[in-house]
Amino acid sequence: MPVAASAIYFLNLRGDVLINRLYRDDVGGNMVDAFRMHIMQSKELGTCPVRQIGGCSFLYMRISNVYIVIVVSSNANVACAFKFVVEAVTLFKSYFGGAFDEDAIRNNFVLIYELLDEIMDFGYPQNLSPEILKLYITQEGVRSSFSSKHVDKPVPNATLQVTGAVGWRREGLHYKKNEVFLDIVESVNLLMSSKGSVLRCDVTGKILMKCFLSGMPDLKLGLNDKIGLEKESQLKSRPTKSGKTIELDDVTFHQCVNLTRFNSEKTVSFVPPDGEFELMKYRITEGVNLPFRVLPTIKELGRTRMEVNVKVKSVFGAKMFALGVVIKIPVPKQTAKTSFQVTSGRAKYNPAIDCLVWKIRKFPGQTESTLSAEVELISTITEKKSLTRPPIQMEFQVPMFTASGLRVRFLKVWEKSGYNTVEWVRYITKAGSYEIRC
Repeated sequence: MPVAASAIYFLNLRGDVLINRLYRDDVGGNMVDAFRMHIMQSKELGTCPVRQIGGCSFLYMRISNVYIVIVVSSNANVACAFKFVVEAVTLFKSYFGGAFDEDAIRNNFVLIYELLDEIMDFGYPQNLSPEILKLYITQEGVRSSFSSKHVDKPVPNATLQVTGAVGWRREGLHYKKNEVFLDIVESVNLLMSSKGSVLRCDVTGKILMKCFLSGMPDLKLGLNDKIGLEKESQLKSRPTKSGKTIELDDVTFHQCVNLTRFNSEKTVSFVPPDGEFELMKYRITEGVNLPFRVLPTIKELGRTRMEVNVKVKSVFGAKMFALGVVIKIPVPKQTAKTSFQVTSGRAKYNPAIDCLVWKIRKFPGQTESTLSAEVELISTITEKKSLTRPPIQMEFQVPMFTASGLRVRFLKVWEKSGYNTVEWVRYITKAGSYEIRC
């Protein structure tokens, strides 16, 4: 269900109404008094951003020194309401030169009323795109002296932009060299037991694009995901080619993606925004290729000594390498002295975080490195307790490797002028929460 807002209020920190707009007649004009009395004066603003008073719900958010309060009289979508507030603030900032505070509101009453009438109709959110609204609400906001200088942009046909489906890209773009950069960036999250069994593992990824294309191009992206390949084989009446297929979970797309075409053909088709943007996000829980295996062995030698041995194996291809590898091995707080032997990289004891920090600048694939350390502890007179060891943590970055196995099969660009494009594809895998119990 949409927001169905009955009213929206802009208040300062004292509770004074700076500006308000009533969209429905199911609430009274004095609803802000209830918010001021029951929430602001009771100082419960930080407990929960959603409060019910009587038969109305108050959804509020603080931006700078301004409270934005949405009043609804029915069961509404709270996430949609807060999304509306965030997008509205972004729109106001684009008109006010990047500032949104009490002074900006007081200096732009007329413009804000005009925008509030456009971005919400009878309590339902409408278009909040600054690029489109600036085509027919051409009034400039009063900018502060430190705001960025306004740069005039060519104004295309306003009617076409407002009624068309491409509100994120303006017409008339031209580049001497038409290029597309596509990055698949993945973060591996792992929790492994001390015996080497995987307790939890998943990959969160995103596809980032940077487009410098002339005109209004139509792009089509093909991945080796299972559903897309099966749909393609059905449409072409041919068996799917051998190779690893990926099952994508929790996929979210940028607004430019044609969802109707995706649901029918399972292909990612879109008219891209100009410049850099995030095309899609996804998560993968099965078939994860772990880039590193860590085998720790920690022995307690009496009350004052420990022996730490850690072996790290790189599982990715021999022609690849990892950069910025950091292994943090927890040790007791009463550590007094350490000595190391490493086959590669450098290691030291960091007392601020109670860890042995082992750094390897460049880690080739299909190799292994070991660390051996002797840790001397301060003797205590208290009874010895069983040592609770936090997990070993890893940080790394592996270019041209994806833990999920996701690959770009094709990236096609169509434009009516028929120009040639250059496509660049890059893969990178980083450590998310990569932990090994010891």
